[in-house]
Amino acid sequence: MLYLIAEQLGFPGLLNLIRYISFRAGAASATALLIGLLLGPWFIAWLRVRQGKGQPIRADGPQSHLAKRGTPTMGGLLILISVAVSVLLWMDLRNPYVWACLLVTGGFGLIGFLDDYDKIRKAHHAGISGKMRLALEFLIAGFATWLMVRSGGTMLYLPFIQGPVIDLGWLYVAFGAFVIVSFGNAVNLTDGLDGLATMPVIIAAMAFLLIAYLVGNARFADYLGIPHVLGVGDLTVLLLAIVGAGLAFLWFNAPPAAVFMGDTGSLALGGALGAVAVATHHEFVLVIVGGLFVLEAVSVVVQVMVYKRTGKRVFRMAPIHHHFEHIGWSEPTVVIRFWIVSFVLALAGLSTLKLR
Repeated sequence: MLYLIAEQLGFPGLLNLIRYISFRAGAASATALLIGLLLGPWFIAWLRVRQGKGQPIRADGPQSHLAKRGTPTMGGLLILISVAVSVLLWMDLRNPYVWACLLVTGGFGLIGFLDDYDKIRKAHHAGISGKMRLALEFLIAGFATWLMVRSGGTMLYLPFIQGPVIDLGWLYVAFGAFVIVSFGNAVNLTDGLDGLATMPVIIAAMAFLLIAYLVGNARFADYLGIPHVLGVGDLTVLLLAIVGAGLAFLWFNAPPAAVFMGDTGSLALGGALGAVAVATHHEFVLVIVGGLFVLEAVSVVVQVMVYKRTGKRVFRMAPIHHHFEHIGWSEPTVVIRFWIVSFVLALAGLSTLKLR
């Protein structure tokens, strides 16, 4: 918004400064961080009054979690407000990629909000039906992918291979929607311990911050042998806003959490990362960078499939972070070790940029 204002008012000095993506991205991060820190205490107090008993706690989960009763949820709204305001303030409003990713972020956040609201209303950990939720997610993700492929093409790229592998045509819309929905739900499954999902999201966002910048720069993209997508570099504004908002939220979500992210935040952030991966044509790199989220999702799928076929459990409890709690790891131990794994996987994902 400020980009267009400076352009319309004819302030050449300000316009030259705002034209730099690095400046706008840094400003968006600082804006989101400031909004989150200033708004956080009031917002959490408001949630506590409105929700009463807070997020329902699973009775079959680790017994240590029962002490968290009364902690308010829907803290993801704080992240969404911070991201939305900062991105709309500092983005180039003519960029279709940022609008598509914001659509996914806001749309998935709304679905998560409805799910959280249903849980609180029923005082039960089960929210809206899975089929309805997935249908809405695919609808939003499909439309956002369609918006992106109109400018970015439908070529499929793989890590370690230079150049496109195949042109999926309009099948890319279905593929992109699958990536976005899958990653949104993977982050959602990871959000089970204080701070567990927030920092890996920040780490993944910082990794894709570099990827988006390189993909959006023709010279760097040509040198590295990665796809060049004109305009996708502006996604650095969104990604650094997520980093700033995530750090602000982590201030209040650090153990013991004063507020939970809820599906409102986890679905939105996972969807945003998936959408950025689709926009940059680095969907398979996201599997590496966000490997922790993939592991959490796979653990649930394996647990359900094996239990239905054999009646036996592979893990003591899924998602897998609960398994480690059950074998004796304390919650802070699980969280910090998973952060380390996330950081290592992000470095591994970034290494694919040169190994082509």
